[in-house]
Amino acid sequence: MKYLPWMSVMVLASLGLAACGDDDDSSTAAGGSSNAGAAALAGSPAEGGTAATGGSGGSKAGSASSQGGEGGAAAAAKDVVDTAVAAGTFTQLAKALTAAGLVDALKGEGPFTVFAPTDAAFEAFEKDNPGVLAGLSKDELASVLKYHVVAGAAVESKDLVDEQVLVTLNGSPVLIDTTGGAKVSDASVTTADVQASNGVIHVIDKIILPPTDDIVETAIAAGTFTQLAGALTSAKLVDTLKGDGPFTVFAPTDAAFEKLDAVPTGNDLKNVLLYHVVSGAVGSGDLKAGSVSTLLDGKSLTVNLTGGVKINDAKVTTANIIAKNGVIHVVDSVLVPE
Repeated sequence: MKYLPWMSVMVLASLGLAACGDDDDSSTAAGGSSNAGAAALAGSPAEGGTAATGGSGGSKAGSASSQGGEGGAAAAAKDVVDTAVAAGTFTQLAKALTAAGLVDALKGEGPFTVFAPTDAAFEAFEKDNPGVLAGLSKDELASVLKYHVVAGAAVESKDLVDEQVLVTLNGSPVLIDTTGGAKVSDASVTTADVQASNGVIHVIDKIILPPTDDIVETAIAAGTFTQLAGALTSAKLVDTLKGDGPFTVFAPTDAAFEKLDAVPTGNDLKNVLLYHVVSGAVGSGDLKAGSVSTLLDGKSLTVNLTGGVKINDAKVTTANIIAKNGVIHVVDSVLVPE
């Protein structure tokens, strides 16, 4: 069974978008290049990282569009902005990039991967959400647009891996789905691999919105992690997991805590909680078998992909919960360092 994103990042009620500031430094290459702490968890896209559900790593996206309009060598002479403008179907995106002050950034050296919504996508969003985009501040608009960009690599459709996570230019992760064609969040890729001199463009049919809740807020809102939330407060780790990250958290539910004979306290509790956190944002499609270092100094987790996903002896019951500063995978047991 395919893991699905939980607590959709597209809920407009949560569009209290934080100003993105100088998030460019938190961008990542699409194989996890800025996810250094999670390198042992994530196989590079070119290697087709093993999907947690046993699916193949390669993209199932439609074939690249390298003819007509902006594909091929002609487009490669233009950067991603000029390529989009020349196409004639991204006028709203070009205006938005100008309003957000991002044109010069995307005309830079790159390389970039841009998931570009068409004019039709902007029109559909406006019809469903009249005045929302126009009401955003410059920083809020920039945050939305940066969520459509991955910096550090030009990721072609053949390199996309089902259920992998890419960290976007605004610092938040986005989930890739390649079943039945490529999707980024809930937007479908309608034309892939439009080449530019400083990257690649994948055309999408919807505007995607960045998540607004961090890992702690996401867990609290779920209602099934009350003991985890209380433990984080007791161990004074709330501020850590509300930081920039990104982090990957293997989150035990209340039922998992109830399996314990006794909940640890003091430094023992803090160590247990740090043992559930890996530096970097890693989707289930990026996981590979083996050990990975945690935030608990000197301690590693073991990933087992035989017959599903296990972290040590705990089963991953829900994967790929996307938060503003990372990814949550739900586990059915509390992980205790030896």
